[in-house]
Amino acid sequence: MPLSDHEQRMLEQMERALYAEDPKFATALEGSELRTYTRKRVYQAVAGFVLGIVLLMVGLPVGQEWLSVVGFLIMLSCAAIGVTAWRKSPPAGEAPSGGGTQGRSRRPQRQRRSMMNRIEERWQRRRDERG
Repeated sequence: MPLSDHEQRMLEQMERALYAEDPKFATALEGSELRTYTRKRVYQAVAGFVLGIVLLMVGLPVGQEWLSVVGFLIMLSCAAIGVTAWRKSPPAGEAPSGGGTQGRSRRPQRQRRSMMNRIEERWQRRRDERG
C-alpha cells in the first residue's frame, strides 16, 4: 500500500529535520561521502599492496623468509580490501561529486523521489500479483 499524503509529508519533514540537525550525517547517508570514503580505501589498499611487494622482495635476498611471508599476507589482504571497496563504490554519476552545497541538496532529493517511486511501483506489482 503506498504512503498517504500525510505520511509522505511527515517523511519529507523528517528528512528536512535530519538535514537541518546533522547535514554531515545526512550527506553520508545519501552516498556522496561514501564515494570519497571508498576511493580513499582503494588508495590505501594500493599503498598497502605496494608495501607488501617491497617486504616480499626485501625479505628474500636478506634471508628473512618470515618477512617475505608477512609481505605476501599484506599483499593478499590489501588486494581483497581494494577489490571489495572498488565493487561497493557507487557509480560516478549516481552521487554528486562536490561543487557547491546547492548542487548537493538538489540532486539527492530527485534521487530519493525516484527511489520512493520505484518502491511504490514494486509494492503495487506485489499487491496486484497477490490479488
